[in-house]
Amino acid sequence: MLYLASQSPRRRQLLDQLGLEFSVLDVDVPEHRASAESPQDYVSRVARAKAHAGLATLGDAAQAWVLGADTEVVLDDEVFGKPRDADDAWAMLRRLSGKTHRVISVVWLVGKNHEQSETSVSQVRFDTLNEATIAAYVATGEPFGKAGAYAIQGRGATLIAHLEGSYSGVMGLPVFETARLLRSFKLSP
Repeated sequence: MLYLASQSPRRRQLLDQLGLEFSVLDVDVPEHRASAESPQDYVSRVARAKAHAGLATLGDAAQAWVLGADTEVVLDDEVFGKPRDADDAWAMLRRLSGKTHRVISVVWLVGKNHEQSETSVSQVRFDTLNEATIAAYVATGEPFGKAGAYAIQGRGATLIAHLEGSYSGVMGLPVFETARLLRSFKLSP
């Protein structure tokens, strides 16, 4: 049986695209980057912790496989999490304006005696945003609950001048990499 350890409706939607049956596990894992931890190591650690937390809720389910994922926006070496409030969202968007940032998305598949991960790194270049554009976008409410204060699948797409990499990875679950991971354990055709 396949489980998705995520509270994200976007991840559920993306996993649905693979046409697989799965159940959702609600896990809560602290997301705090250690001082010497690289952005990619941080994202991987959190995704793995989510998968393990999900597996732990299932007890001794021998045939259980749990997917855990995390996605973060990274500018230089700074990880932009989810904005705390409108001012924080505004500040993130201002910093991303006119620049190229990375979106790191890691997915872990964990079973009783096996685990493996896949990583997607995309490059996203924002247009130069003026104050009115940022204010109007923040006023939509869309930035809240989104890493880097934007949603590529929503109005946030209007802020993006160029994407190199995985659209679904920027959304929160890299579909190609997830499918490859599931195939490697014969959980998907």
